[in-house]
Amino acid sequence: MIRCTAFRLAPLAAMMLAIGACQSASAAITAIRRPAPTVDASKSATPGAATAVFAGGCFWGVSSVFEHVKGVREVTAGYAGGRADSAHYTIVSAGHSGHAESVQVKYDPSQITYGQLLQVFFSVAFNPTELNRQGPDSGTQYRSVIFYNSPEQKKIAAGYIAQLTAAKSYPAPIVTQVVPLKRFYPAEAYHQHYAERHPDNPYIVYNDAPMVEHLKQLFPEIYRAPQALVEVQLY
Repeated sequence: MIRCTAFRLAPLAAMMLAIGACQSASAAITAIRRPAPTVDASKSATPGAATAVFAGGCFWGVSSVFEHVKGVREVTAGYAGGRADSAHYTIVSAGHSGHAESVQVKYDPSQITYGQLLQVFFSVAFNPTELNRQGPDSGTQYRSVIFYNSPEQKKIAAGYIAQLTAAKSYPAPIVTQVVPLKRFYPAEAYHQHYAERHPDNPYIVYNDAPMVEHLKQLFPEIYRAPQALVEVQLY
C-alpha cells in the first residue's frame, strides 16, 4: 500500500511515488456520468435522516467525494465487514481482518435519494471492476462493497449493478459486492475529513482531489463547495 509508506520518505521521493500511484489509478478509472438508476426510492416529502455505507478503496477519497454532495449531512470514514476487535487501522491494513475501508454517509432523503448516491459513487469515486484493490492500493481491505441496511437499499443497489452490466458500461465485469451491513465502526480521528485537512498531501493531490473535480464537472446540480462539516467525535 503506497499510502501508508510513501509519505514518511523525503518530500521529493514521496511526490514521485504519488505520481506513480496517480498514473496507475488514472489508467484504471475513467470518470463518466453513469445513467441514473431506473430503480430508486422517491424523494421524501419532508426532511429526514437516512444512512448509506459504501466501500470503494481508500476511504480518504470516497469520504471527500460525498462531503461535497448536496443533501449529505455527515460523512464518517470507518470499517465494515469484520469484528469489533479488529476495527483498527493497523489491523485492517494487514488485509486479514475481514473489514473493508468504508464510508458512512448520513443524508436527507428529501434532498437526495439513495440511487443518486449510488450514481455518484459509480461515476467518480471508484472502479467497480477492480477486485481487492483500487488504483495504487491493494488488499481485501480495498474491495468495493455496497453495505445495505434495508431490503429497499438491497433492491436499488442490485438493480443498479444489473442495469450497468446490461448496458455494458464497463469493459470488464463489475465485482462490487452487495452485502448486508452488520455494523459500521468509525475509523480513528485522524482519518476523518483527511483530504480537507491535508489538501497538499501528494496522495490526496494525485489520487483524491481529481475525484472531487470530476464530481463538480459531472454533477454540478448536486455539487457542494467546501464548507464546515460536522466533526465526528471519537473516543
